[in-house]
Amino acid sequence: MLNARSSPRPRTRRRSGAGSFRRSSAMKIAVVHEWLDTWGGSEMVLAELLRIYPRAELFALVDFLPEELRPHLEGRQVHTSFIQRLPAARAAFRRYLPLFPAAIASLDVSDFDLVISNSHAVAKGIRTRPGQLHICYCYTPMRYAWDLQEQYLRQVHLDRGVRGWLARKLMARLRAWDRAASADVDHFVAISRYIGDRILRCYGRNSVVIYPPVSHRNVALERRRGTEYITVSRLVPYKRIDLIVEAFRLLPASQLVVIGDGAERDRIAAIAPANVRLLGQVSDQVRDQWLAHARAFVFAADEDFGIAPVEAQSQGTPVIGIRRGGLLETIRGLDDAEPTGVFFAEQTPESIAAAVRTFEAHEARIRPEACRANAERFSIERFRLEFAEYVAARYGHFLASAGSP
Repeated sequence: MLNARSSPRPRTRRRSGAGSFRRSSAMKIAVVHEWLDTWGGSEMVLAELLRIYPRAELFALVDFLPEELRPHLEGRQVHTSFIQRLPAARAAFRRYLPLFPAAIASLDVSDFDLVISNSHAVAKGIRTRPGQLHICYCYTPMRYAWDLQEQYLRQVHLDRGVRGWLARKLMARLRAWDRAASADVDHFVAISRYIGDRILRCYGRNSVVIYPPVSHRNVALERRRGTEYITVSRLVPYKRIDLIVEAFRLLPASQLVVIGDGAERDRIAAIAPANVRLLGQVSDQVRDQWLAHARAFVFAADEDFGIAPVEAQSQGTPVIGIRRGGLLETIRGLDDAEPTGVFFAEQTPESIAAAVRTFEAHEARIRPEACRANAERFSIERFRLEFAEYVAARYGHFLASAGSP
């Protein structure tokens, strides 16, 4: 286990300064996000945090969000780090990964009472002072420094030779920094029990679970089950869309539609059999229409939570997914009284194809109403209420502690 005090940055946090915490409705809140360049799952959570705390100020390493996505921020100014001004940062800020710990520490949140970090990488490392409360909404400990190091290094072609050795040294330093930074978080909120276990394993810290919000846009209350299967995803290696496509080579009588784009697009198109269609990126409306009328949604990624399977269920659509990770918390298998999907055990085409056949044998048991009801457990309204109540409770406890002799 790494030493939590092996961080390269000095530790300045003390518990004795809680008495300086503001005790009025004028409490100042900072929300710290990783970076802003696109709009995905963590950004959807960010939007809800900003709605819960409309007067909060927003901090991020960089802000290169395209104009068409900026309305999500509702006019907020974003306070950014020095990486924003480095050469070629707009096109390739991730290449400055070794500087991320210093960059997040350079953001000044010293004038705030409550700091909420929205973190899957370095946001949790924001430097706080005595008298501040820091709550981290954690998607995962830094994947590429912990569980997915070798996969990440292969993906960026840094897994061999001298460059590979240097990259592993960097990852070891990042792990040490990440664990040390976790010690300065007052409370961790995990996106799933799966991630709660990982926080305990990597950081030695307990957490509570508040599931992320998933938008439910019901296309039709009366579901018309179609004949095609569907998957919706970024086409990147860990999503394992290639395995789903290969599985349908073993199911020539079934049709699969793939929605999404990414680095794997050309490779997946090259291996796709005649019964698989790649639609690329589509509008949310078109995607929801496909989700609402698909026979089932197929998902092969080992996810920390997995928003897309919940979105499918919100449309009344069953899910065929991997029996692993966050999906164990979002899908009810055939052993449940009200199943919403079917699990497969291995990330192989054969295992996926077998699960599709099992689904077809039992699909009459999976009711659209059960899928929608299960998805409601992850509603936006539920997230807002649970998160606001949790923060209020922790804030109240902190105030009470500050007033103790």
